[in-house]
Amino acid sequence: MTERLKTIKKQLKKELDKQRYEHTVGVMYTASCLAMRYGSDINQAMAAGLLHDCAKCISGEKQLHLCKKHHIPVSDAEWRNPVLLHAKLGAFFAKTKYGVEDAEVLHAIKAHTTGEPGMNLLDKILYVSDYIEPNRYKAPDLEEIRSLAFENIDDAVYRILKDTIHFLNQKKGAMDTKTMDTYKFYKRQKGEENGRS
Repeated sequence: MTERLKTIKKQLKKELDKQRYEHTVGVMYTASCLAMRYGSDINQAMAAGLLHDCAKCISGEKQLHLCKKHHIPVSDAEWRNPVLLHAKLGAFFAKTKYGVEDAEVLHAIKAHTTGEPGMNLLDKILYVSDYIEPNRYKAPDLEEIRSLAFENIDDAVYRILKDTIHFLNQKKGAMDTKTMDTYKFYKRQKGEENGRS
């Protein structure tokens, strides 16, 4: 781990609650493992994992206020469920507060809750790591998805999206349209790979 990442890690330990910090460290190390597996840049993966939830411990009301103040667009789903804003706000903080200039790292942080169609490898690594890191235990079929993540990351992304949409539909929770768009994209891609269009 670079000295810069060590400094950010110490800073986050003071700013996040204990459970969020442990999750953050879990995502950082899981992302580094997936980066090694798929030949991606380990430092980028660790930076994205470390900072992905840097805005998570801020109240929804304050997140809305900060987005308005810094001209960060807010979707209808985000207005109804401001906790979704922590990804966009996290990317903003990663740049302005923690000095991250790497556009790929910032993009991965911004996309980590909803995903988006056509994600690059780092985006997928962070998206999957956030779901499978060792401190997670509630998601259905987690062990199967953890194995899948190291076999075929696109299949893991698709499976996580499918399970997330099922969960949100059951819970009648607010869903960002980008989540559904991402699911449809990977469903089409999976269909095309299997010879079905």
